[in-house]
Amino acid sequence: MLCMQACDNSAFSLRLQRQIIAYTTYHMSYPEYILTLSCLDQRGIVHRVSGFLADHGCNIIDSAQFGDAQSQLFFMRVHFSSDDASISDQDLRAQFSTLADTMQMHWQLHDAGKKPRMMLMVSKIGHCLNDLLFRYKSGLLPVEIPAIVSNHTDFYQLAASYNIPFHHLPLAAGASAQAKQAQEARVMEIVEANNIDLVVLARYMQILSPSMCTALTGRAINIHHSFLPSFKGAKPYYQAHDRGVKLIGATAHFVTGDLDEGPIIEQDVARVDHAMDPETLTAIGRDVECVVLARAVKCFIEHRILLNGHKTVVFK
Repeated sequence: MLCMQACDNSAFSLRLQRQIIAYTTYHMSYPEYILTLSCLDQRGIVHRVSGFLADHGCNIIDSAQFGDAQSQLFFMRVHFSSDDASISDQDLRAQFSTLADTMQMHWQLHDAGKKPRMMLMVSKIGHCLNDLLFRYKSGLLPVEIPAIVSNHTDFYQLAASYNIPFHHLPLAAGASAQAKQAQEARVMEIVEANNIDLVVLARYMQILSPSMCTALTGRAINIHHSFLPSFKGAKPYYQAHDRGVKLIGATAHFVTGDLDEGPIIEQDVARVDHAMDPETLTAIGRDVECVVLARAVKCFIEHRILLNGHKTVVFK
């Protein structure tokens, strides 16, 4: 009896190993893509998109969708593989554009195997920078980081330890509009020269000009050390202490020309009490900031964020 059970277990283990190998080989053999789209909500969107993928030799790995009753918009994210090696991503884009045009879709097709290129901007407070670099180095954030930009030199050695080019672009307090314009022009040169997909303001304590915000629309994320819309602007932890709050938080949002008003991507809070001084609130808050910013960045690089007016749809 024991011998038969052992044989059965051995056979089951062998079948399981073969299935795992087959599954792994399948996903290593075929290119994977992520399709994101939004359009006016209407009948048959999922049917037509999934039908298109099936007709073009594609297999859906994961799919999520949301219909917003207020905006009357429909949002969808589809992660799929292409079983037909003869069809390139350019072919898929060209062929899907016909369907997209008929349904007036805003859409993007991303190569799931391509690492987005992320530029980090920081001033003199480095907890978010350190956290993102650790996640990058450990493989938790599959990105390329070709540049770190700062208006100070504090983190030059840190960047060097990761072999990441560091760009010191100083901007003196009370700098003229011309000086700020020249500094931002240099930032944008770095963005363009490195084909940057995402700019992360990891506690970069300079207000971006409206023109720069426009140039980076939908691809610049800021971490604000407050649970927006409360306590905007400077020293939010001191504002929170003055108000005697019981929760402090952090907010990651897209950068817009309106300070701390961009579409919110991710938020979290920590419980505090009356015995904590502003410095303690700051220490607790910085831990929250790191987690919130990392989540927002991960959602962006996995193409999980779609803009919905002044809000976002974030597929988890």
